[in-house]
Amino acid sequence: MSSSTRLLDSRGRGTVAPEFLVSPNMLDLVSPSSDRGGMLLGQGPKGEPLSVSVLRPTPTRMVAVGGLYLARQIAVRAMATGAWIIIATGRPQAWQQVVRAAGQGPDGRPSQLVQLRRLSPADLPRPTEDMPLLVIHDGGHVPQELFPPRAPWQTTMYVLPYLHPQASTTANNADLVLLQRLPMGQAQLAGQMWRLRPQMFQQLTQLKDDQVIAMGQDMWAHLRLYTTPAEQQILGAVRRGD
Repeated sequence: MSSSTRLLDSRGRGTVAPEFLVSPNMLDLVSPSSDRGGMLLGQGPKGEPLSVSVLRPTPTRMVAVGGLYLARQIAVRAMATGAWIIIATGRPQAWQQVVRAAGQGPDGRPSQLVQLRRLSPADLPRPTEDMPLLVIHDGGHVPQELFPPRAPWQTTMYVLPYLHPQASTTANNADLVLLQRLPMGQAQLAGQMWRLRPQMFQQLTQLKDDQVIAMGQDMWAHLRLYTTPAEQQILGAVRRGD
């Protein structure tokens, strides 16, 4: 795990991203927002809101393990901040809900805020504080380094359907890892990758469909995903997998 700034915030603690001006329709998708502009991801054990700093003034790596629902939800919420969303994938149909959620531009064509790309190197928009960039790399269990985060306000999120020993470099270099429920063999592999205590990787096998472990430097947070009614209309009910 890299030595980047702490990424989780609960009611104003830690480093979070600033807010951006967006359309009222998109704001409805992510209401309520966190106090200081971080992306509200879920609730802690006592019901406290927990937000994640996905878009930051430093190049950031994320890993999401367990399925597409969580990755899609992060994409929709990042879109609501005004970020560019570039999705590199070999299964574009799996991301059509996110593309449709972006709506249309003034010319009636699909919004360029969300773009689907092939799994091959390509130029990226230049991220800025006013328009940060989230690159979603949906390239299987051993992703290639096609779009590593190199610029401020760029985050690359690697979507892993499951853990694989050959993905250890990607996993260990991440600033933030989001883990959904894992079978015992996968949980034991997670324990080896991140040197987890036995009770920690046991916890990974017992998560419910709407529960996630957020892991970073000096951080192990158990949270329950929060999904708004508007998000459920786009993404469906919270689930693991997909």
